Amino acid sequence: MDPVPLYLAPMAGVTDLPFRLLAKECGADITVTEFTAAAGLNRDDARSWRRLESDPRESPFIPQIFGGVEEEMVGTTRALSSVADIIDLNFGCPAPKVCRNSAGAALLGDPDRLVSMVRACIAASDVPVSVKVRLGTGSGPNTAHSIALRLQEEGVFRIAVHGRTLRQRYAGEADWEEIGQMVSDLSIPVVANGDVKDAKSAARCLDVTKAAGIMIGRAAIGNPDVFLRIKEGLGWETKPAPWHDLVSDVSLEAKDAAIKLWCWKRYCELADETYGGRRNAHLKRHAISFTKGLEGASDMRVQLHRTQGPTELIQSVTGFLEKSIQSKNKIIM
Repeated sequence: MDPVPLYLAPMAGVTDLPFRLLAKECGADITVTEFTAAAGLNRDDARSWRRLESDPRESPFIPQIFGGVEEEMVGTTRALSSVADIIDLNFGCPAPKVCRNSAGAALLGDPDRLVSMVRACIAASDVPVSVKVRLGTGSGPNTAHSIALRLQEEGVFRIAVHGRTLRQRYAGEADWEEIGQMVSDLSIPVVANGDVKDAKSAARCLDVTKAAGIMIGRAAIGNPDVFLRIKEGLGWETKPAPWHDLVSDVSLEAKDAAIKLWCWKRYCELADETYGGRRNAHLKRHAISFTKGLEGASDMRVQLHRTQGPTELIQSVTGFLEKSIQSKNKIIM
């Protein structure tokens, strides 16, 4: 099976700049920012613009925006096109607070408005424009296929498709067959998203969809090493993992915790490099994610919710992961 790019999906509250850089070090080929409201960016809201900070190590830089007002989407696209390599438009978010404003996946129920918005954004941009969609709203026939054909004619660079509808949110199984039909009928790259969590599922997804890439979201939360694991499992990657030395002398049972420890420490280092002394709004969420799945994680989450300062939070997670390694390792580290 020939290699295809692996994408880190844009996830609100997760894919901050240090996590995107970490994902790149862990094998992700392409990352996308947290999706950010065009309305806030148009108002020059400082918090919104901070979500779109980048770093040369991230290249290509792909900010993702969403909104229900065409003028705001166009204005933001124009502003971003001077710094971005590609601008991604979100028509896939199922969050009620987004869809209530006729944005995100809700726009799949109004194809003409969606296409008009994308057309205007492409006209305003100096860089390629891509889109992310779901299969449809779940009310009536799915619309993504016909919309994608129209967007291809408008000049969209690439389309990522989550194989569920708005109504499904994250329930049920992703429909890779329908993504595969879109791949067959489109000449632009189609990236498959949904239910890929390891090499086995990645292979099945590619076999069914023939997609030009795979986008991974939830499986990467707390486990950014998923990208290298997929590449290694499919025979795509031969260079040693960056955590190779750390896990070389631990038992098989302790390996997962050792990799999490490397990833957690590296995330904290990257956060220091990119944020400096500024507050890291996502630190606690990442702290909880990096402990998930290990013995004692439930009690640890309770402790982390009580933890106040970032220094105490970092030390607590580091200590928890080190103890987890020691308890599972035959060699006392």
